[in-house]
Amino acid sequence: MSYETAVAHMYGLGHELATTPSHKFDLDHMRVLLDGLENPERRLAAVLIAGTNGKGSTAATLTAILQAAGLKTGLYTSPHLVRINERIQINREAIGDHDFAGTHDLVDRTAERLVSEGELPWHPSFFEMLTAIAFEYFAREKVDIAVLEVGMGGRLDATNVVEPRVSVITDIALDHQKFLGNSIAEIAREKAGILRRGVAAVVLPQAPAANDVIGNAILELGARALSAVPYVPPVSPDRGSYTVCSGRDPAGYISRYPLQVLGKEILVETPLVGRHQLRNVALAIAAAEELGRQGWAGITAETMERGLRETHWPGRFQLLPATSDHPEVVFDVAHNPAGAWALRSTLSATCEDRPLIFVFGAMRDKAIGEMGEILFPLARSVIATRADNPRAATPEEISESSRRVSMRLEPSPDVRSALVRAKSLAGSQGLVVVTGSIYIVGEAMRLLGVRI
Repeated sequence: MSYETAVAHMYGLGHELATTPSHKFDLDHMRVLLDGLENPERRLAAVLIAGTNGKGSTAATLTAILQAAGLKTGLYTSPHLVRINERIQINREAIGDHDFAGTHDLVDRTAERLVSEGELPWHPSFFEMLTAIAFEYFAREKVDIAVLEVGMGGRLDATNVVEPRVSVITDIALDHQKFLGNSIAEIAREKAGILRRGVAAVVLPQAPAANDVIGNAILELGARALSAVPYVPPVSPDRGSYTVCSGRDPAGYISRYPLQVLGKEILVETPLVGRHQLRNVALAIAAAEELGRQGWAGITAETMERGLRETHWPGRFQLLPATSDHPEVVFDVAHNPAGAWALRSTLSATCEDRPLIFVFGAMRDKAIGEMGEILFPLARSVIATRADNPRAATPEEISESSRRVSMRLEPSPDVRSALVRAKSLAGSQGLVVVTGSIYIVGEAMRLLGVRI
């Protein structure tokens, strides 16, 4: 099977969130599939990361630290920006097309056999297939450790079949209520499903309702609570000499602050922008320190410092400098209200007076109106557009959902035309902010030639 055929087959299974809850949320079916593959997940040492926002940033930061320590590190994240391969990486190199196609073929043939033998009631979903491909690839390549981002929820997510060495819970907010519940407490209960008896649970204080649920789950399960609070700087860190509005070298825009780690003071320099990212960095540091205590060699203060500096996680307040072809652009996947607040905070802190042109699109099931109320008042103009995805809201639906915002949104039928219009509105002084769905950001990055 060719790579193109494998990818088309994956998408033919339907979008990972388009299946019914009964189809998606059944770990027994995932375990049957993995049994048929001779249980690659049992040959993996893993860190499991759940939460609403910050999972990917925490996973990318931890991966960079572990790689700097000399460990062969797998990284599994979702969704992707441009290509499906991005979701499965070893030492930050995406799985190759040949390996993806071959591993997909093995998993698909196994699934078909299990369905024909009556072991599975139906073919595994997109996300179950992709998770099995990741496990099989990581096991075959003999990674030292795999960092796994939970796709959605936790308790019944396909990734939760592993027995993690460390569990991490990032910030919890309202999202995917159709599947996870309509309150912070209900969603936190699903996220806490990744916790295990006797296994370190790395956490930070957050919303009281989430704190109560997570704390009680840790006590009931007998997990080992590890607070990342000591690794969160008490005051706002320096940001170097660069801000988005200054026009200087974007490589200079980093958070920089001293921190005591493993008995030594290091200088944390992270390219992840925004105060909210410091919480994700703290969670990654605490998880890495725990892995060091468990015996993974090479995790030292020095390798932590280097890994933090070398973290790469595209599409999270990522700046594209201006050229003769386009104005300065910021990409940020603020896909829910909590993410929108984080983006608003970062823009307010770094770009108080600059004209902002938003290119915005979102999936139809998101809280579009609330996101608009948070973000759009910052903008001089907002261009509503849609990604090439059947779940994407139309520009008209975005405008209707945002009718409480006292500004007119300009519709644009696709991302390409939205970028052209944004360029004309931004002129020489404006900043274009591409945000909302990760699919909008991914399409814009591809069209503007940004390397992932």
